[in-house]
Amino acid sequence: MNLVRNLTLRQLQIFVVAARHLSYARAAEELHLTPPAVSMQLKQLEDNVGLPLFERMGRGVALTGAGELLVHHALRILGEIKDAEASLNSLAGAESGQISVGLVSTAKYFMPRLLATFAQAHPGIDVQFTVGNRAMLLQKLQDNAIDLAVMGRIPVEIDAHGEAIARHPYVLVGPSGHPLRDARGFDLHELRSETFLLREEGSGSRRVAEEMFKNHLFSPARTISMGSNETIKQAVMAGMGISLLSLHTLPLELKTGEVSILRAVGTPVERTWYVVHMNAKRLMPACREFRGFLMEATAQSLANEFDRHLPETGGG
Repeated sequence: MNLVRNLTLRQLQIFVVAARHLSYARAAEELHLTPPAVSMQLKQLEDNVGLPLFERMGRGVALTGAGELLVHHALRILGEIKDAEASLNSLAGAESGQISVGLVSTAKYFMPRLLATFAQAHPGIDVQFTVGNRAMLLQKLQDNAIDLAVMGRIPVEIDAHGEAIARHPYVLVGPSGHPLRDARGFDLHELRSETFLLREEGSGSRRVAEEMFKNHLFSPARTISMGSNETIKQAVMAGMGISLLSLHTLPLELKTGEVSILRAVGTPVERTWYVVHMNAKRLMPACREFRGFLMEATAQSLANEFDRHLPETGGG
C-alpha cells in the first residue's frame, strides 16, 4: 500500500478527533466541518490504508483493530509535527508556544488557579489541559500527545522522569454531623462498622485507601465503589458513608462545612504530586517555563488554601 504517499495530515487530524469522540457528528462539530466532509475524509483514509478503521455499533462507531493500531501512530506523527512547530517557535524565546498537559482527575480541582496565574504572567503561551485516568495519561505521554502530566506517582511502567511539586494529603471525610467529627487521634478500627465509599478499581485514590486498610489491618464492614470524586462527596454529604479523599478535592465542601475531617490515627495519609514527562521528550522553552513554574508555585499555592484544614494530630 502507498499509505505514506497518499494520506494527508488533515486526514490524520480528522481521524484522531473521530477516534476520540467515536462519533462523526461530534468530530465534525469540533473541527467546524460537516459530517459528510468528515465521513469523506475518513473514507479516503480507509481506502489508503486498505482496511476499515471504524465499524458501526448501534448509533455510534467503534475502532477496528486497524483503527486502534493507527490511532497511536497518528498521535505520534501529529505530536512530532507539533514539536517541530514548537522548535521553530522557540526561536522567539520562552514567551510563546503551545503546551499540552495531562491531569489526573484529582488535579483538576487546583490546576486551573495555577494556570490563571501562569497565563497572566505569560500571555503568549497557550496551555491546554487533558483530564483522564492514570492509564490514559501514560498512553498519551507515550504517544507524544501531551508534553507533561501531573499525577500522584512517578510511573515505572514507562521511561519517564518526574519531579515532586507539592505534598498531597489524603484525609478521612464524613458527613458534617458525624459522631467522631470532634474526636482527636482515635483508632481507625472505631470506624469498622462504617460503609467506606471508594473510587473504582485502578484509581489512584482507591489504591491509597486500600494501602491504608492494609497498613492498619483494617477491613471495613462494607465498601461501595463510585466513579468520581464528585459522586463520592455527594454521597458523603448525604450520609451514605465515609471516604478517604484527597484534601485538594474539597475546597468548597470544607468552606461551607458540608463535610467533616475525621482525625484518625495514621491520617492524613501523605502522598506527593509530581510533574512527569518522557525521558526522550525534548522540552521546548515554553514547556520548561511552565514546568519550572509548577515546581516553584504549586506547593505554596496549595499550602495557602488547604493547610489550615489539616488535622493538628493524627500520628501519620
